[in-house]
Amino acid sequence: EIDPSLQALESHQEEILKRLYELKSAVDGLSKMIQTPDADLDVTNIIQSDDCSPLTTNGADLDLMLGKDYGALKDIVINANPSLPPLSLLVLHSLLCERYKILSAVHTHSSVKSVPENLLKCFGEQTKKQPRHEYQLGFTLIWKDVPKPQMKFSIQTMCPIEGEGNIARFLFSLFGQKYNAVTSTLIDSWVDTAIFQLKEGSSKERGAVLRSMNAALGKTAWLVGNELSVADVVAWCVLQQTGSANAAPANVQKWMKSCENLAPFSSVTKLLK
Repeated sequence: EIDPSLQALESHQEEILKRLYELKSAVDGLSKMIQTPDADLDVTNIIQSDDCSPLTTNGADLDLMLGKDYGALKDIVINANPSLPPLSLLVLHSLLCERYKILSAVHTHSSVKSVPENLLKCFGEQTKKQPRHEYQLGFTLIWKDVPKPQMKFSIQTMCPIEGEGNIARFLFSLFGQKYNAVTSTLIDSWVDTAIFQLKEGSSKERGAVLRSMNAALGKTAWLVGNELSVADVVAWCVLQQTGSANAAPANVQKWMKSCENLAPFSSVTKLLK
């Protein structure tokens, strides 16, 4: 027979080990909470905005997608050039604020001499402050002299994701939508077309893209299927940025109004005024 006193000692020891493990997890989480990947210390201007939109039940599992950090806030840090602001990322930020509790911040890196006031306040005015650990996601935008937008999240050593289209794809994936291979390919194709032809191509290329968009939007309400995708966000923002919106054909004009009727797109329309 097992001595009752020995059995009690073993149970007590197991309880102590369990509590030590929980304490270690909490300390690890706190250490992660004070780290912001790629956040530059030589900022010349910092603006924070707290977006405390109510949480909804259809959000994706951020722990599953970004890795579990013992409850610590997960940080997305984006470097972007204020001379060509990535408008699609602002729309996606607004969309994410409808789904998650996000701590937003805008920084100005010392490599940039001046940033327009509307870009400094692109996430809105600062509101009440809550403890950092009460948020689900950190979204930090650093206006910096970079050739193209760059993004990092959580892991200090990860290679940055580069390019507005690639970052937009990543951010939209946080909504947890699942697409089949054909739909995913079509969405990726429209994103690339918007960035490389509509935004960076010749006037002839832009005309061809607008005709293709018009044909696609004659069949469905959105560029791919019957629901908003990252393709719509990127294409709409490119049209706004390049000034091609006024010359767009009928179906594209109708689709643009559908986008503008969604609240998250208003962050860009206000910015462009």
